[in-house]
Amino acid sequence: MAEAERIIGTPDTPDATGDGREQPDAEQEREQAPERPRGRRRVAVLFAVAVFAYLLDLVSKMIVVAKLEHHEPIEIIGDWLRFAAIRNAGAAFGIGEAFTIIFTVIAASVIVVIARLARKLYSVPWAIALGLLLGGALGNLTDRIFRAPGVFEGAVVDFIAPKHFAVFNLADSAIVCGGILIVLLSFRGLDPDGTVHKD
Repeated sequence: MAEAERIIGTPDTPDATGDGREQPDAEQEREQAPERPRGRRRVAVLFAVAVFAYLLDLVSKMIVVAKLEHHEPIEIIGDWLRFAAIRNAGAAFGIGEAFTIIFTVIAASVIVVIARLARKLYSVPWAIALGLLLGGALGNLTDRIFRAPGVFEGAVVDFIAPKHFAVFNLADSAIVCGGILIVLLSFRGLDPDGTVHKD
């Protein structure tokens, strides 16, 4: 009689699969499942780095325009490194002065691409790299829009002048450092979404 009850009634052991195997506990499944990366924190890192790079560039240019423009260069390390204010209508390091509007459009496009990519950003190193690019692009784009000779044709303020090298600014430095970091991350196989690939 007891055997018949076990056959007809509710089984003592949960059996969701119908083959006699027990269904794993839901809480145990959650513990075993890999934790999904937290995207919000990475986006915050991106914008924090971008704001820091942008403000550093903006403040440095304001000081240069107020204190150094139309004055003699300041020697920092003899003649190997000087601060000398110049206006650059071209790209980074004085390249392509005849294409100011084109470089302005490129900078704006970079900002849009980074903002769209931020939605899928789960990697802190990528957040730092993109933050440097974003801050540098915003810094030089601000000059393109608000400085003379006109909107979208403004000349960028450069002032860091190493010996035998082009004059640049902190925004250029942020862009170059961000670009180098992106190359290194790509060689290591780390993607912006936090995954690592071997190929």
